[in-house]
Amino acid sequence: MRRSRYRAPGLLLALVALAALVAQAPAQQRPALWPFPRSVNMSPKLLNIAEDYFFIVHGPNSTARPSCSLLQEAFRRYYDYIFGFYKRHPRPARFQAGPQLELLQVTITLEPQCDSFPNMSSDESYSLLVQEPVAFLKANRVWGALRGLETFSQLVYQDSYGADAMAFNKFNVLHWHIVDDQSFPYQSITFPQLSNKGSYSLSHVYTPSDVHTVLEYARFRGIRVIPEFDTPGHTESWGKGQKGLLTPCYSQRKQTQRVGPINPALNETYRFLTTFFKEISSVFPDEFIHLGGDEVDFECWILGIVTSLKKGSIVWQEVFDDNVELQPDTVVEVWKSENYLEELKQVTSSGFPAILSAPWYLDVISYGQDWRQYYTVEPLNFEGSEEEKQLVIGGEACLWGEYVDATNLIPRLWPRASAVGERLWSPQTVTDLQDAYNRLVIHRCRMVSRGIAAQPLFTGHCSLEYRKET
Repeated sequence: MRRSRYRAPGLLLALVALAALVAQAPAQQRPALWPFPRSVNMSPKLLNIAEDYFFIVHGPNSTARPSCSLLQEAFRRYYDYIFGFYKRHPRPARFQAGPQLELLQVTITLEPQCDSFPNMSSDESYSLLVQEPVAFLKANRVWGALRGLETFSQLVYQDSYGADAMAFNKFNVLHWHIVDDQSFPYQSITFPQLSNKGSYSLSHVYTPSDVHTVLEYARFRGIRVIPEFDTPGHTESWGKGQKGLLTPCYSQRKQTQRVGPINPALNETYRFLTTFFKEISSVFPDEFIHLGGDEVDFECWILGIVTSLKKGSIVWQEVFDDNVELQPDTVVEVWKSENYLEELKQVTSSGFPAILSAPWYLDVISYGQDWRQYYTVEPLNFEGSEEEKQLVIGGEACLWGEYVDATNLIPRLWPRASAVGERLWSPQTVTDLQDAYNRLVIHRCRMVSRGIAAQPLFTGHCSLEYRKET
């Protein structure tokens, strides 16, 4: 979730007209773009688009050819987002004469990276010009084209007649905390006993095929997947399938049934971890692996293993707070709610990149519109130099699983996480809560129309065009 104005060229959006579906939008209507782009220029002119007369195509000078499956799938997906409602709810044609939009030409000017995975330096910038009869979307790489397609789809106004959620909100990283004390669901090829004995059951595992599906699904939406294997603490489930891995606990000089964190005193520990993380490094293409390190006395022996695999490390803030010797490029994630801005100052003044998650723990719920408190956070509101503030490379909305499973995951996450998304993408000047509320209500309904069971912000309802069949 990089903030584009610091790390990337930015979202450059120039619109000279609103795209409209079949009917005129109210004159005062403002597009409910979310997150709000860096620059928007609007005119009151509206254009009609119709399913049988509108196409998304490659621009004539684009470096991405029709064989780019990532882009072709995006064309299909967004065409369905735009016209899918009418396929599900056929109605008599009520086409309105007027200016017509016939094409959206998508041009990528550099190597498209169609066969690549997104990474921390991926260029997600784009420009979008909508005018009769052709709209032009230009991007340097395919990742910017994906973001621009989402913005274009949000410009479409559907009249009352008529998990993709991360991509809808332009989140670009999935931090996958894949194992914990309670369960080891990752099915390792090298150490199959870890999940065989450490998972809740053999039906509660992520097979290699499952992991591949997640990675490809995310890649096609321009989303990185960073796995977290929290070590050396929160590893009770590891010990069930790897004998001797955990530290035995003693009471009055007698060994008890309890075990502590991973045992650093045994050579076998290092052989196991080296082999295991070599597998993880080959399975997950991202340049980072999150090593955890929270809520335990952490030593630096694990960091060296990951560095040898040419992967960067992300750790929770305790590792930094406990004065562990860190590699210079180690990313420190600030998660404790007390004095998190001061912690960001200390981390960045020490020269380490930082990720902020402390104010955005979505599993902590309260009555009312708590999205507002997420929205009003300013991550860079600490005393520091410009160089230090540029070391804050992103932020994260966290949702932990103590009280969350498949029955309530989606409505608890959205649209509350949307507020975090805009705060991390949009300029610091985009802070009007009433304007945000007006746009977010519409955006929430947009997510509902696309099959995301996002909970309401407050009393009200979605217009007919956002209702889903049951």
